[in-house]
Order: sequence, then C-alpha cells, then structure tokens
Amino acid sequence: MPETSRIFSGHRALGYNSNHVPLCTRYHEKHRDTYVVTCVGDSFHTYNCSRLGIISISNRHDEEITCLSVDAYLVFTGCGETVRAFTRGRQVCHTYEGHDRPVHLLLPFGKHLVSIDEDSQLKVWDIASEEVYLEIGFQNDSFQISAILHPTTYLNKILLGSKQGQLQLWNIKTNKKIYTFTGWGQHVTVLEQAPAVDLVAVGHADGQIIIHNFKYDETLMKFKQDWGPITAITFRTDGEPIMVSGSHLGHIALWNLEEKRLSGQIREAHIGSVTGMKCLPREPLMVTSGPDNSLKVWIFDQSDGGGRLLRQRSGHSAPPNRIRFYGNDGSTVISAGQDSSLRLFSTVHDSLNKSLGRASFNKTQTKKSGLKNDHHMMPPVTKFAAELSRQSDWDNIVCCHHGLCDVTTWTSQGGTMGKYRLKHERFQSLNATAEAVDITSCGNFALIGYSTGHVDTYNVQSGLYRGSYGNPKAHSSSVRSVKVDGLNQVTITAASSGIIKFWRFKKKDLLGRVELKEPINDLVIHRESSLLAVSLDDFSVSVLDVDTRKLIRSFSGHLSRISDMAFSPDARWLITASMDSRINTWDIPVAKLIDSFIVESAVTSLTMSPTGEYLATSHVDYLGVYIWSNKTLYSHVSLRPLPEDFEPLSMAFPDTSQQSEPEPQVDILELEDKGEDFSDEFTSPEQISDELVTLSLLPASRWQNLLHLDIIKLRNKPKQPPKVSKSAPFFLLTVPGLEMKFQSQEANQNSETSKVMKNLSVLSLSQFGQAVANSEHDQGRKALLDILKERGPSALEADIRSLSPEGGGTIEVMAQFMDFISSMFNTRRDFELFSAYLALFIKVHANTIASEKVLQDKVSSLLENQSKAWTSMENKFNESLCLLNYLRSAAL
Repeated sequence: MPETSRIFSGHRALGYNSNHVPLCTRYHEKHRDTYVVTCVGDSFHTYNCSRLGIISISNRHDEEITCLSVDAYLVFTGCGETVRAFTRGRQVCHTYEGHDRPVHLLLPFGKHLVSIDEDSQLKVWDIASEEVYLEIGFQNDSFQISAILHPTTYLNKILLGSKQGQLQLWNIKTNKKIYTFTGWGQHVTVLEQAPAVDLVAVGHADGQIIIHNFKYDETLMKFKQDWGPITAITFRTDGEPIMVSGSHLGHIALWNLEEKRLSGQIREAHIGSVTGMKCLPREPLMVTSGPDNSLKVWIFDQSDGGGRLLRQRSGHSAPPNRIRFYGNDGSTVISAGQDSSLRLFSTVHDSLNKSLGRASFNKTQTKKSGLKNDHHMMPPVTKFAAELSRQSDWDNIVCCHHGLCDVTTWTSQGGTMGKYRLKHERFQSLNATAEAVDITSCGNFALIGYSTGHVDTYNVQSGLYRGSYGNPKAHSSSVRSVKVDGLNQVTITAASSGIIKFWRFKKKDLLGRVELKEPINDLVIHRESSLLAVSLDDFSVSVLDVDTRKLIRSFSGHLSRISDMAFSPDARWLITASMDSRINTWDIPVAKLIDSFIVESAVTSLTMSPTGEYLATSHVDYLGVYIWSNKTLYSHVSLRPLPEDFEPLSMAFPDTSQQSEPEPQVDILELEDKGEDFSDEFTSPEQISDELVTLSLLPASRWQNLLHLDIIKLRNKPKQPPKVSKSAPFFLLTVPGLEMKFQSQEANQNSETSKVMKNLSVLSLSQFGQAVANSEHDQGRKALLDILKERGPSALEADIRSLSPEGGGTIEVMAQFMDFISSMFNTRRDFELFSAYLALFIKVHANTIASEKVLQDKVSSLLENQSKAWTSMENKFNESLCLLNYLRSAAL
C-alpha cells in the first residue's frame, strides 16, 4: 500500500515531549552534561539537561514503546516482543527477538542485557552477538516480576521485585537464586539503589517506602506517602541526605534520611502520575516526566531545601480541539486543547514553542490554588479567531468556550490570557452559549454568534459592546458561524436552520440571504477571493460567492460529519476532513476530487499555511499537531480528477523528526494504466495561439541597444592612439594563430596580387545577403532567422548595412529582407525582436528607402502588418491599466 497521497506527504509531528514510559538519564563525561531519554509513542527523544534542547530523535518503531533503558553507549527499547538497541540516539544496531509476550522491563548489565516480559520470562542477552545467554522462567501467580535492580558492588547479581511483595536475589552467571526476601506484603512498584552500599529503597503500591539493608536483611527506616502508590524514587548525590519519591497524583515528596522525616513537598509537579524521576549526579537538579506530555527540570535552591521549577518542555495534556496557522509566513500554529490551554507551535524549531496559559475565571486565585485543584478553570476552547494586525497594541485572539456565554480575549505577544470577558447584559437572565466567533482583518472588532440567534459586535481594544445584527436578533435558530470579509464591508452569519444572511458591517442592515436545503454545520471564508465554503449536515460542502451571493460549487463524498475545512492560499483547492478519518482535496474550478487519503484517527481540525507549504491536522485521542508537506511545491504532481471508484490511501502519521516519504511507485503505475500522464518534463509550444503575440527568449541585450550602437561605439573609442614601442628596431609579419609563426615572402607576394580580387569581391553579396536572397521559402526563412538570432548587436548592424548597394547588396535584396520581416509579423512570433530589426533597418537605410518607390511600398505594407499585431495588444493593455488605476484610486 502506498504511503503518500498525491498531494500531501508526512513531514513531522509537533508538541510531543514525553508519555507514561519512565525516562532514563546518562552522563556524558566528555561533554560534561547529562542527557535525558524520553518516549513519545513509537520513537524516543534525547535532550540535554543544560538547556532541555533536543539532541536527536530515533527512527520509528513498528509499535508503541513499552520500556526504555540506557547504558554508556546504547539506548535499549522494548516494543512488543522485540528489544532493540540504538546507537547515536537514532539508528538500530542490534535486535533481540525471542519473547512470546510484550517486554516491560529492561536492565543493561555490563556486556549483557536483561529483559523481562509480561509472563515473567527473564532473558539475559549478549549485547554484541544478540544471543541468549540465560533464560529463567517465573510463574505470575507466585512471583510476577514488577521491578528489577542491579545492586552496586554485587557482582553478577540482580534483585527482582514482585507484585506478591517478595524479592529475590539471583546470580545470573551461575543461574542460582541466592536469597528470597519475604517482603512487606505489598506490591513492589519501584526498586532504587541508595548512595550507600547494600542499601536499596523499595516502593510499594500502598505508598510505603522501605530503606532496607540487603546484606543483613534488615530494615533501617520506613516512610509512608499518603498520595497512593509510589511511582518513582531517586536520591540526591550532591551531599544532601534527601530521598525523593513520586506519586500517581503528580505530587513529589522530599524525605530527610538523617532526620527520618518529610522535609518538603512539590505539589502538582505534573498533571497526573510522576512516572519518571532522576536526580542528576553531583548536582542539585532533578528531571521528571509524566503522561501529561511534559519534561521538567527542578533545582533545589530554596532556603528550606525545597525545589522550584527551573526549565520545562511541555505540550497539550489533552488532545487539541482546534488549530489554525497564525501569521503570514506559515511558521506558527495556534492550538486550543481539551485541557483549556492555548499554545503556539513553531514549524521551524521546538525552542520557539510558546504556551499562552490555561483559561481561568480568576487568574489570581488559580495561581494561589495551583493547576491541580483549580476550581476556576474554564471549559475547553471550542472555536477561536486570531489576527496579526494589532498584536503589539492589544489582545488579538478571541475564544469561545464549551457551554459558556463568555468569550475570552488573549494576547499572543504577551503570552497570556487577556483582561476582557465579552458578555452582553441580556445574557444575565437569558441562558445562551457562544457558538461562533470571528475577528476583523484590522484587529479592532470581534463578532460573536450565540445559540439564541444573537450576533454581537465588540471592540477588542476596550472590550465595549458596539451593536448587534437584526432586530432583535439575527436568526431565529442557533448561530453556527460568523465571518467578515477582508474589507470590513460584509458580515456573514449562518444558522442551524440552513439560512445564510449577508449584512452591511457598519450599518448592520440586511443585504441579502441564501437558504440552503440542509442544516449548516460551519463556514470557512477565503477573504482574498470572497469565496465561502459551507459544510452541511448531510455531509456535503457548498461553495458560495460572497459578492454575488450565489452557489457556484457543491461537493459530496464524505461518509460522516465534516469536522473542518480549509482553502488553499490561491483559493483553487478546498480541503475537507470528516469524522470517517478521510481528508479530501477538491479542485474548485474543475469541481472534482483530486486527492483523498485516510488517516489512523478522525480529524478534529485542519488548517492550510498561508504560503501553501504545509497542511496541519489534529486528531481524536492524539496530543500533537501533525504537519503534512505539499508535494506540488517541489515535484510534478498530476492533478487530474480521481475516478469515481477510487479507493483512498491509508497514511500513517508523520514522526516527530522531519522526514521525506518516498514516492508511491505502485500507485503511479496503477493510475498510468487508467490514462494518467506522469511526464516529468513539459515542453511549451512555440505559439500557443495565433491570436497571441509571442516574445523571443533572447536576452534584452541582444536587441535593446541596436538603435544606439553609434553612441556606444563613440563612448568606447580610445582617447589616445596606441603608442609604438621604441625598443623594437623592426617588425616581422606573423601568421594569425595560437603559435608564433612568421609570414614567408611568397605569402606577401600572394597578398599583394590578391588586392584586385578583394576589390572585385566587394561587389558580390555577403553570406547574410545570400541568406536574405534565399528567404522566399519556409526553409530559407528558418535559416535566416537562425542567423539573426546568433548575431551579436555589432555584427547584426554590419550585416544590415551590407544589404544596400553601397555595401555590396542590391535593392532587390533589401526588398526581400522587408518581405521577410513582414511575414514574421504575420506569424506574431518574436515580436519585439523583429520590431528592433525593422527599426535598425529603417535608421540605416532611410535615404535609400526614400529614393526608391519599391521600398516605399514595402514600408507601407510593413506598417499595416505591425499595426494589426500591436493594436489589439495595446487596447488590452490600456483596458487593464485603466481598471488598475480605478481600483487603486476608487473610494470603496
């Protein structure tokens, strides 16, 4: 099955940082920095802790990664029943296959690797040879392995924890169980080596942490965490006796091992469980990750020993609802997620990503209570509109929220929620929901459509109410969408009843209405071309012209509700997405489907970049924003309509790294059998139509200065004659050539005798004159045209001068040359070239033409032929210039 559609191919995914798989850290001695490896689905990222800059992105796996581990050189991943080793953080160098169940635990052990699957089957692999060194089987009903650790200084030994609460110490070299620890009767979730030898921290599902001496099987201390199961444990190694534990509620506890007490807390470190946590070696830093798609670095520099957030990388913790490109360069995407947050993602580099915060009824109280227990959080954003014009002056984003009448304002430059909540007084006693919102191209006004049928206008700068449409309201049913044209002249409102109304923006009076047969779902407008796309509840799309208010196109082909639509920058394509996971591209002028493909999950929103370079999509149950590249910008793509029995292609989501998908060779062959033309080279005909005037492909320097050659020669004439060298006593004649050869005496005699022949040869025609004389037929005209195009300006002037009787030509040859130019004017090819040749000919031979009756008649016919070709073009140029001057000066 081909992996790309006709037009779009996967480029990259934005907004992914981590998931539920615990992170791993590795210290690089040469770089003196610690690297963090996090999982993002079917690939993993490597970051440096100094700046949290991304270092590398691995190649994709066949399935989701279930576990990660690292040693000094390699990164090991468990994916289904297969274990892979990656070098340089990207390339697979080893593959280990042999498990029957998915692998969930990995432990590098010197030259060996220990892997454990869900059936508690333990395998020890030789890393280099990829062979199984040892295999140990356990029964899940008696000892289901849930944690693994290699105790420091314990040679060839590993410690296993189980869900039954027992622990076992094994020697993997001799394949012997050394000791069984009875445990504490609870599910062991974490095993972590303490800085001291023989001491191991054991985390349990009931929140209990045991510091145990495994050499003497003695418990040194116990701690109890009230937040549920222990998800991660780490120890500080910078000289402070602090143990850190994580919980599934997102809280982090700091335990003082000397005083045996809780020394501090970091509440709501993550939204959800803290699955990965490591203290950096010999530094007061700690890095954490969680399923909330965030990676955070904490520093312990508080006076009480507590930690604070130093730096972080985060994305949406819930799938995005709506996305739109922001700006004119197509480098920024605004995304509104189900986590009530608004974010800016950069298609250039992840360091340019920006969070605008989370929507809140009271931002001050939210900061005090924290994000986890925020009772002031607003519902998710359903629709928003943004404008670049006034971003540095005031708020430039307006958002409507699920189930709320309030519309919030945001500022992209300030990176925060604005100070206004737009709501009319009538809704104090009337239950309504803001269903649609739009902002004018000038950035001054926001329009809001409500479920009650009202449409209000607000000033974005002041937040004041500026009027409503309709009396008393615009529609009798719920407003589905509100749009404003690019010149702030017309406001378009659409209701669920299928009625679209056109209003005068300033006076707010009704201009007209269009009634459709089906209820309306949403509107999308292309302001530059005044095209309006309308999605209907019968899964079809209609395209209207805003100026004429008429239906011009109708498309049908989706099998489920249309979730979003987008125009291409030139308004030639309309891209639609529906809940059946299909993305269709329609050619509006042809009114046909030209591309269709299916993705893994239904599309919730899509948008096309203003440059036409990218298509961005968001999907159900996926946290990221996926970018698809437009192949028509860098390769030849056939845009012929698809046949009616075309089966859409199934495409995988792009990876988080930039990639270029191969061309679908199988699909090309299939379409070629159906008559598609996939020729990579296109040869334009010499003359598209006989009614058109075609210019030559010669550079302007070959014909533009033909009338000014005398001025150029006078300007380039040397001021002083060349001086004769005094040191040379005499001169010998030489033969022209690359080698120095002297001319013989016989050659001198022959040159003297040939002077008479030279004088006689002047009276004969030149090579150019002979070509003119033979230009009566098509073959002769083509040969003469090739000579004219090969000549430079000076040689061309000399050839034209040689046509006169004084230059060796005749009146008949001059007349034939004029006939040749007249015939070329009739073909309307190389128009500017022959106009320049005619001007030079008349300038050089003006006196001869004036004295010869034959040549005068030829000039009259030439003028008539040239006028026919030029007059029609001049009239069209004048019409276009007149229209442009009117549009530029008219007061619209």
